Amino acid sequence: MEKRANWYELDNAAKIVPSTAKGANTRVFRITCELKEDVNKEILQRALDETIEEYPFFNCVLHRGIFWYYLEDSDLKAVVEEEHSPACMPLYIKGKKALLYRVNYFKKRINLEMFHVLADGTGAFMFFKNLITRYLQIRYNLSEDIKPSDDFSLEEKNVDAFTDNYSKQKGLKQLNEMRSVKAYQVSGELDDNLLPHLLEGTVSASKFLELAHKYNTTVGVLCVALYIKAVIQGMNRHQRKKHVVVSVPVNLRQFYKSGTARNFFGVINIDYDPAKYTGEINSITDQVAADFKEKLAPENIEKTMNSYSALEHNLAIKMVPLPIKDFTIGRFDSAAKRGVTTSMSNLGLIKMPKEVEDYIDRFCAFMTASSQQVCVCTFKDKMVFGEVSPYKTHKTMLNFFRCLTEEGLEIELGTNDYDLYEDK
Repeated sequence: MEKRANWYELDNAAKIVPSTAKGANTRVFRITCELKEDVNKEILQRALDETIEEYPFFNCVLHRGIFWYYLEDSDLKAVVEEEHSPACMPLYIKGKKALLYRVNYFKKRINLEMFHVLADGTGAFMFFKNLITRYLQIRYNLSEDIKPSDDFSLEEKNVDAFTDNYSKQKGLKQLNEMRSVKAYQVSGELDDNLLPHLLEGTVSASKFLELAHKYNTTVGVLCVALYIKAVIQGMNRHQRKKHVVVSVPVNLRQFYKSGTARNFFGVINIDYDPAKYTGEINSITDQVAADFKEKLAPENIEKTMNSYSALEHNLAIKMVPLPIKDFTIGRFDSAAKRGVTTSMSNLGLIKMPKEVEDYIDRFCAFMTASSQQVCVCTFKDKMVFGEVSPYKTHKTMLNFFRCLTEEGLEIELGTNDYDLYEDK
C-alpha cells in the first residue's frame, strides 16, 4: 500500500467494496483450517500476535474520506474468541473504529474472517498459512525455521499490484460489458435476518481429478460445468430461455509476478445457454472450456486487470464526492449482478510445509453474497466445496452434490444449520 504518515490508500479492487457491502452481502469471507485435535485458545492468541507483526497493514481501520475510503494504522488488538455468533457477520460498520478481520475457533476449527477491503482469498491465505504454521510450531514444539513456501518480504506483501501493472486502457467500457447480459437468477426462501447459511461438501481430490480426465477436461472447467448443470436442473422450461452465467474470480498473480497479500484478482464471466444442454456433461464442458480459453488469453486478462484500475484513473470519477460514489457504485453493482447467476471461486491446492501437514485435516473457504457463492479449495486428498447463501435451503448446491454422487463420488456434508457431518 502507498503509505502517507499513518494512512493507506485502498487498492483498486478494494475501492468498490465498502459501497457494495449491504444486506446479506457483507463482503466478508471466511477461510477455515480443521485440525486433528481441539484448538488451544492461548496458543492461538500467541500465534496471532506474532503473525500479525508480519502483516501490519491488516491491523487497520477503515475511514471515509472526501473522495475515497482509506485505511489507517490502528493500535487495536485482535482477540481470539470461541465462535459464538453466525459466520461472516459484518466487520465494517460505518462510524465504528474496528479491525477488519477476526480470528475465532470451534473445537478443531480455526477461522479467519476478513473484510474484502484488506485482501482477496489468495492474499488472506498467505496470512492464514503463516498463522496456522506458527500455531502448530508452538503447540507441538516444532522448529521455528518452518515457513510456508509463499512467504514474501513485508514490502512484497504490501505492494498495490494493480498500480504496478496498470496500463492505460478504456477500462470502464470493460465494466459496462459485464452488465449487458440478463442472466437467470437463483431464488429461494430468504433468512428472516439475512444471516448466512453455510454448506460444505468434501470429496476425494484424486477421484475428482479422475472424473475430469474421464471427460477430457480440467478440474476448474469441470467444477463450473457441473455447477451449471445443477442450476439447469432447478430451472423450468420458461426459465431455460435465460443464460446461466457463472462469475469466476481469477488470481492475477498467475499472470503478473507479484507477492502481494492484498487484492489482486480479476473476474471473468462464463456464459452458457441452457438450450445447448443435451443431457450430457460434455455439452457443457466444451462450451465452458472454450469460454475459459478465450477469457484467460493474455490480452483479455490485461483488460480485466485494467478494468479495476479504471475508477482510480478516470478523472471525472476521481473528483466525485464519496457519498455520490457510494450511490453510483451501488447502483452499478446491482445492475452488474443482474448479469450473473452465481459465482464460483477456486482457490486451488493449499500447500503447507511438510512438517505440519500431518496435524491438519482440511481447509475450506466461504464468501458471502446477495444470492450464493461457492468457494473451492483442496488440501492433500480433501477437496472442499463451500457455499454461503442467505437462503434457508441449498437447492442448487444439493443438486451439484447429487451430480457428483451420480458419478460415483462420495460426499461428506457439513452445515452451520445442523452442525453435523454425514456421508452421502
